[in-house]
Amino acid sequence: MKILIGSAWPYANGSLHIGHLASLLPADVIARYHRAKGDDVYFVSGSDCHGTPVSIRAKQEKRSPQEVSDFYHEEFSECFFKLGFSYDLYGKTSSAEHKEFIIEFHRKMYESKYIYEKNSPQVYCEVCKKVLVDRLVVGKCPICGEKARGDQCDACNSVFEAENLIEPACSICDHSPIFKESKHLYIAITQLEDSLKSFLDSHLNWRKNALAFSNRYIKEGLRDRAITRDLEWGIDVPKAGYEDKKIYIWAENVLGYLSASKQVSEERGTSFKELWGENSKHYYVHGKDNIPFHTIILPTLLWANGSGWRLPDVIVSSEHMTLDGKKISTSNNWAIWIKDIIDKYNPDSLRYFFIANGPEKRDADFSWKEYFKSHNGELLGAYGNFVNRNLAFISRYFNKTIPKGKFDNNIEKHITELYLSVDKKIEQTNFKDALDEIFEFVRYGNSILTQKSLG
Repeated sequence: MKILIGSAWPYANGSLHIGHLASLLPADVIARYHRAKGDDVYFVSGSDCHGTPVSIRAKQEKRSPQEVSDFYHEEFSECFFKLGFSYDLYGKTSSAEHKEFIIEFHRKMYESKYIYEKNSPQVYCEVCKKVLVDRLVVGKCPICGEKARGDQCDACNSVFEAENLIEPACSICDHSPIFKESKHLYIAITQLEDSLKSFLDSHLNWRKNALAFSNRYIKEGLRDRAITRDLEWGIDVPKAGYEDKKIYIWAENVLGYLSASKQVSEERGTSFKELWGENSKHYYVHGKDNIPFHTIILPTLLWANGSGWRLPDVIVSSEHMTLDGKKISTSNNWAIWIKDIIDKYNPDSLRYFFIANGPEKRDADFSWKEYFKSHNGELLGAYGNFVNRNLAFISRYFNKTIPKGKFDNNIEKHITELYLSVDKKIEQTNFKDALDEIFEFVRYGNSILTQKSLG
């Protein structure tokens, strides 16, 4: 069976932190699991190199967006490699392959009834003399009233246009902006409301946060969204009259799953069409903040393109990871950066902790105290002890050679049941439960060794 596993594409505007690791690690578990089963796996992701966050970082560092995104892409690639992520391709949205795919995808999409032109207000700062896009606008969320940026509220995870912000202000100079009319392409999400409802209703096995947030997003009222923006850094819009604009980042980064899997298919000489056809299974792994982009935006883009693309089968959406009880904040430098710990701690130890103690179904907290306790008490104290006792026993009594012995029926039955149970839990994306059951068996094995040695 063909299996596509797509993990979210991190912004290439700053280093990865433990929150990224906690939300993306399940993707590698799924990939390794399906490869072990003999499935044809396509595990893809990459660095999100376009958009305002990269442009802001580039301006701060007096470098070009290309230089900044390439730097962090290389850093990301090294981090994921050292952490043991088994990507079939970790690409970047600034690659020629991705750009070529996106341009062709959009060109065909523009022919559909779901894409239309509309003059819309663009936020403009008279002091900075520039159009303010995305994160260059700050204000109050129109949904919950909390502080938000121009495209999304981190407090309630709502997604909206900058024109909907309450008390908008320029994030650069804090001046109140004005609005100027500008022509853009829009995607008619509102016309697909019934399709989105049916899609969600047919996937009631998704994690609760994915279903709850997606249904709330629809209930609060879908809005058509611009798919072009007045930007200098991004992918060109393949339509006459839009030479001074770029494709809006949200309308191209989620399509990286398609462009990357196409590249892998071509390299293997396998059928890209079959991978995106009926006889395949698709997983999408990401954090809570990215839910609507995978459950609402991605299906909308796929439908609008009209090429019969396969919709998401399984949404694996984690909750938030906190640090010592406080929300991780890159702007306040309250984070543990992956680049700073990958050479100091064993990757398997880190992977174990973030599966056993990660934000799988509820928010989870990281502290060094709990990490050391988990490593020493569980990974070393239980599993390490089990392995060491077996090796020491073979070395001492059987001249370092595994003898031909008789398999205890009860142990054999226990192992068989363990494999079946763990298999089922991984299929259901209950990774913590699967790991807990494995460690129950480890403790059972230690107790057997103790009993035998005492007997």
